[in-house]
Amino acid sequence: MGHPPVVDLGLWSLFKAIASGDRARVLRVIGATPRLAFQPIRTGASRQTSVPYFLEAIGMYVYAGDTALHIAAAAYREDIARALVARDADPAARNRRGAQPLHSAATGNPKSMRWNPDAQVATIIYLIGAGADPNAADKNGATPLHRAARTRCADAISALLAHGADYTRRNKNGSTPLDLAVVNSGRGGTGSSAAIEQQHEIIQILVEAGARLTARA
Repeated sequence: MGHPPVVDLGLWSLFKAIASGDRARVLRVIGATPRLAFQPIRTGASRQTSVPYFLEAIGMYVYAGDTALHIAAAAYREDIARALVARDADPAARNRRGAQPLHSAATGNPKSMRWNPDAQVATIIYLIGAGADPNAADKNGATPLHRAARTRCADAISALLAHGADYTRRNKNGSTPLDLAVVNSGRGGTGSSAAIEQQHEIIQILVEAGARLTARA
């Protein structure tokens, strides 16, 4: 499988502790080396090399620029996110794809045993309260609401809308979150019965909020 370069091994160890939910270990690591709470990883998954940067515990690929807060967000660990922010972790930190921790928190997989909507919502609400922008766009123009729609996370959609997310925002392909909600996203797991149920709920939530399909859909 290989391993991340030595320069990133300290961060990688912290990332694995967060992904596994080992809060005590996380606190020990950032207590001993405080900069790891906010330092971005220098290397990450790419088309050439991805396996060494996969966190199996949360089903997440780590990209260059990801911080410990990105990992805590993806793991839906609001308690660890709080500990990191208290040690100067930045809710607006961006990885090489332009994604912030809130993008990670808004992503899910209803088919996965790891998926926990209640914990996901708590993490989303905390990050926004800590200063994360609910309408931050990554390099593809996707906001956290786009991520939640694409990966079929209805409760995340509701939480984002309740805390300032704009359902009219378009990504670089011109799609709104509702446009993504009504089509096959192409993401693994979105054809499962659990994901389809979430898809129907998302469409209802967005339409009731006032969203309408664009001419592109």
